[in-house]
Amino acid sequence: MSATHLKQLCEETYTKLKKVSMEVERFLNQVTLSGLVSASGDPEQFETYYRNYLSDLRHLLVYCENAYERLGVSLRRARFHEEFAEEVLYQVYHSCINNFYYPKGEVYEEDGRLAYTGQDCIIFRKQVVPELQQLTLSLSRVFEQLRNDLQYYETDYIAKKSMQIEKEKAQA
Repeated sequence: MSATHLKQLCEETYTKLKKVSMEVERFLNQVTLSGLVSASGDPEQFETYYRNYLSDLRHLLVYCENAYERLGVSLRRARFHEEFAEEVLYQVYHSCINNFYYPKGEVYEEDGRLAYTGQDCIIFRKQVVPELQQLTLSLSRVFEQLRNDLQYYETDYIAKKSMQIEKEKAQA
């Protein structure tokens, strides 16, 4: 991957993660657990569910903010450091993208088969308030783009790093 392409990928990823962070933060600043539970109509059934959902969103927000800040550092350096940038993109894949698609609270799941039909691929475990559904589906579109853009960092990047380490060991 050329340095120019890598830098462009970092810029695009930075922009998308900043957008995600702003959307999640705006939502979290506007809602409360009690408000979500009371809107559901069945407090006993939804309190734990929404508590887990909000916890997952807070974690996602932290991961995304940390990642876009690190990308910003990479992009602001006088000399673009490719190795650092690739490490950050790897972390974006394994922290932000994976935490979106595999939330700890298991409040939703992805059905990849639906992506081929043009439908939303997020399946909610329970019926959620429209604002939360809209946020989650909006985020899924951004994370789908990020996952496609950063697919290299799922496994190929680690394979490349392992080969470099083995090569260095053999030369030593």
